[in-house]
Amino acid sequence: MELQNNKCVMVMDEALPLGILANTAGILGITLGKQVPETVGPDVCDRSGKTHKGIIQIPVPILKADQEKLRAIRAQLYQPEFSGLTVVDFSDVAQGCNVYDEFIEKAAHTAEDEYTYFGIGICGAKKLVNKLTGSLPLLR
Repeated sequence: MELQNNKCVMVMDEALPLGILANTAGILGITLGKQVPETVGPDVCDRSGKTHKGIIQIPVPILKADQEKLRAIRAQLYQPEFSGLTVVDFSDVAQGCNVYDEFIEKAAHTAEDEYTYFGIGICGAKKLVNKLTGSLPLLR
């Protein structure tokens, strides 16, 4: 992946409580790290000789959107134009489960249009990511 031509963002439901926002960001970050491991840099050593694990090498802006806009972005991401992007999402379907097998079962019985998205992580070509999210404000 050419890092200078790529971008990662997280788009969060601005109405979520702070704890759910933080949880969603953590889950999206871990999942994006698994999906695009080449964005994570090597471990670094500080002046004291202590090692610090590598972190993502590009900024990851956290953007906000209302539920309607979040759903519209997720719908666009299913279009062929955006098939080259790495997309992860976190929803009420996943958040309401205590174990992963429960999530698998619940997801299999829930239509996509019944999901309430808490957040979406998107990584890939900067032009495409900006087309989807360029007008969204930062979450503050």
